[in-house]
Amino acid sequence: MTGHREPVSERTGPLQRLWGVASEAALGTMIAALCALIALAAYQGSAAAAPRDRADATARQLLDEAHTAYLAANQEIIRDYARFDSWRLARDDPGSAEGHAAAFSPALRAAIDRSADDPFDDAYYQEMYAAPNARFAQADAAFEAARAHDRRGDRLQLVVVAAAVGLACAAWASLLGAWSRWRPVLAALTFIALALGAGAFITAPALPG
Repeated sequence: MTGHREPVSERTGPLQRLWGVASEAALGTMIAALCALIALAAYQGSAAAAPRDRADATARQLLDEAHTAYLAANQEIIRDYARFDSWRLARDDPGSAEGHAAAFSPALRAAIDRSADDPFDDAYYQEMYAAPNARFAQADAAFEAARAHDRRGDRLQLVVVAAAVGLACAAWASLLGAWSRWRPVLAALTFIALALGAGAFITAPALPG
């Protein structure tokens, strides 16, 4: 004689009811956390786009100015060489020499004060290239700021992807019954996706100050 077997749907003891409520609460909490994580990451990723574009535009402008200043410095150095040669050839004629000396660049005057025989030393070139080098350094800093925004934006995109996968798993889990063997698996995957997304968000590269 076979006994009557209770249907799964009628297993409504206290522990079963508690398990069902806990399962629904856990899924609901993870879904809410995933939605909040997606919203926050998407907002910060969108907010990082404008500063990145500004930093990139500033860097390109500074780079153009640096190249222009570098070419101007080269031209001034060429003129200093010509003026110095003319001045040295005309040193026996004070009037003519003074006219050539008046056209010297400030860097060349300071270099001649250091050494009239060999004024084109390292200090001279450092002074002549000081302006373009400063512009190049500013451009590098601006490009680095743009790259920092890019790196943070890429990490935030990873956060959105991980959270979206977690939401998909949570959605499938919520469609299954509390006693489905796949529900714990999908719930675990949801938790893993939430943990990965939250970890990626917390460790996202900081923006330059």
